[in-house]
Amino acid sequence: MNHQFLTSLRAFIFSAALVHADKASSPLNFVFFIADDISYEDLGCYGHPTIKTPHIDRLASNGMRFNNAYLTSSSCSPSRCSIITGRYPHNTGAAELHTTLPENPSLFPLLLKDAGYYTALSGKHHMGKSANIAFSKISRGKGAGLEEDWVSILQNRPKNIPFFCWYASSDAHRDWAIRPGTPTYQPEDVIVPPYMVNGPETRRDLAGYYHEISRFDHYIGLVVEELERQNVLENTVIIVMADNGRPFPRCKTRLYDSGIKTPFIIHYPKGTKTGVSSSLISSIDVSATVLDLAKVPKSERIQGVSLTPIMKNPKATVRDLVFAEHNWHVYRSHERLVRMGDWLYIRNNVPDQQNLCVEAYIGGAGKELKAAHQAGTLTKAQMNIFQNPCPEEELYHVGKDPEQLTNLADNPENETILKTMRKQLKIWTEQTGDTLPKNLKPSRGSKEARNKKTKSEMPGASSGAQQINHPGPIRVQP
Repeated sequence: MNHQFLTSLRAFIFSAALVHADKASSPLNFVFFIADDISYEDLGCYGHPTIKTPHIDRLASNGMRFNNAYLTSSSCSPSRCSIITGRYPHNTGAAELHTTLPENPSLFPLLLKDAGYYTALSGKHHMGKSANIAFSKISRGKGAGLEEDWVSILQNRPKNIPFFCWYASSDAHRDWAIRPGTPTYQPEDVIVPPYMVNGPETRRDLAGYYHEISRFDHYIGLVVEELERQNVLENTVIIVMADNGRPFPRCKTRLYDSGIKTPFIIHYPKGTKTGVSSSLISSIDVSATVLDLAKVPKSERIQGVSLTPIMKNPKATVRDLVFAEHNWHVYRSHERLVRMGDWLYIRNNVPDQQNLCVEAYIGGAGKELKAAHQAGTLTKAQMNIFQNPCPEEELYHVGKDPEQLTNLADNPENETILKTMRKQLKIWTEQTGDTLPKNLKPSRGSKEARNKKTKSEMPGASSGAQQINHPGPIRVQP
């Protein structure tokens, strides 16, 4: 039997099982909400004192909130490509901003579709045409945040088969689009992080960001209301997360928690113990979890692990380590992260330059930061994006230093943990085929970028990482 025949046979068997299941064992539905540029701490259920997110908060209070959920990239398209394939960015072939998935990728919604699910994507795509095969319906979305057709998709779905909806908001991506109907905020309402300038322009900038978070929450509320109206809420698993952190200096694209850590909520009261989990999880675990809950076999291409043990017991662990990447996103970069226990380690393989992101100089926050730098009034924390060169290694105790402001890599007392983190990163690099290209893609606007003869290489390309399925260390390796 050839592979194509076996795949078709498996799809037929699972499709038949799903379609003919009775109500007592009816398959689960899934609604996956992914925000655009929202940091983990910027929701009410994560303790933010100002931002109003009552609908997400309600899902969290009746489900499980994960306090240590890490993305594999803090950059839009690489993060989304990683989530939908369950693979690290350098293993997808789409490790950099605006790169698209190659042909015939492994896509977990496609496995659901082949198993008889109706699959729909609405809103921000950003993964390339190769991802289209995973969805029965694709919509660009409607409205300022691309959320206005979410309810109608549910209303018009086929009623005799289970469904999976990938709802991708463009909130809270710049530029801000203030619309009536959801909360607005005043500059005095905002909380300014210590690495930004506490000035009027920054405060106005953050107020616009807050509004878009509340709009994302508003449409989630409408979807939940529709699920209740259709009497399918109790049989629907809802996941809420973001693709990367807030679009502000030292957040988006960076590997600090403000950029790489995502809010992550699972609502499925029948199958999830209500509570809060501090267990480490990765965004590549979404794929394995959904397939596990749907009782659809996981592809060998998926590097993530299922979170169902944690859903049953918030204190359970499925991994000791999470890893993340910072590759090209307008600016040349090659950084890698390891989080283990309370320790976070970052390795910068191109420290001979500023570590910038698109938002470094734009918007009110970026402009005030740049002006303060020129005036020589920045604090040490605010100087971060202007460092040149940058430290090759950074080590933080996230429990004592949640903003990662004090680098402990040079402290001799931390030599043992530093060696452990280096070793785990080395093992992951080798097992997953990560590479430091000889010719990294240059920063946009640079002399290298203007030279049309300049050739660049994708991380993992020289090792054939697209064909490597090893997940790297899940547990700490000796």
